[in-house]
Amino acid sequence: MEQPLYKILVVEDDINLGDEIRETLEADGYEVEWIKDGNEAYVEAPEDYHAIILDLMLPGKHGFDLLKRYRQHSDVPVIILTARKDTSDKVRGFELGGDDYLTKPFWPEELLARLAARLRRPAIQRKADKTFGQLSINTHAREVFVGEQPVELTRVEFDILAALAARPGDSFSRRQLVDRALDEDREGTERTLDVHVSRIRKKLGPLVGKQVATVWGIGYKLLDAPPAPK
Repeated sequence: MEQPLYKILVVEDDINLGDEIRETLEADGYEVEWIKDGNEAYVEAPEDYHAIILDLMLPGKHGFDLLKRYRQHSDVPVIILTARKDTSDKVRGFELGGDDYLTKPFWPEELLARLAARLRRPAIQRKADKTFGQLSINTHAREVFVGEQPVELTRVEFDILAALAARPGDSFSRRQLVDRALDEDREGTERTLDVHVSRIRKKLGPLVGKQVATVWGIGYKLLDAPPAPK
């Protein structure tokens, strides 16, 4: 039985390594788009790919900037590549939504195995619609409804809500949400995040707004339904 044709985006500026990755993937039946520049990769549509293999140290935009943008639009699996063994890089990569990590140098067989493992997990892919009680979020169309009533959110407000909806019930730290949704060059602070969350709650209404719950000492989480009255 032939392997399904998956389209993979490879973002790697090292010519020798990038060429090796491309040849390895194509030999295993994948369709590959290879980009060598961070600025060029920044404008790619992540939803056009089944997985992304992303180097961190790139000319132009840094790999973390790309990962942050990709996660605003898609839950496509992202495997991070780096020559650095710094644990803080790995932690930040996972906080921004990376799915796996490979430290250079690595064996091509290991990359193939990790990629295949990620592609076997359809549950982690972004669904077009997510519903939490009366709250509905269409992540592709970037639309939010309470019941049948549309809710007009700003780009940042939607990105915050979508980040919470990606893992309902899980707690996100303020720093994680700042990294996922706010522009660090313009008011990318935890205080600004709190203001956005307050506006989201107000727009969702007095009942559904309570589903964006505060986790004291940590940050926020999205509840499946409004909390029961005390």
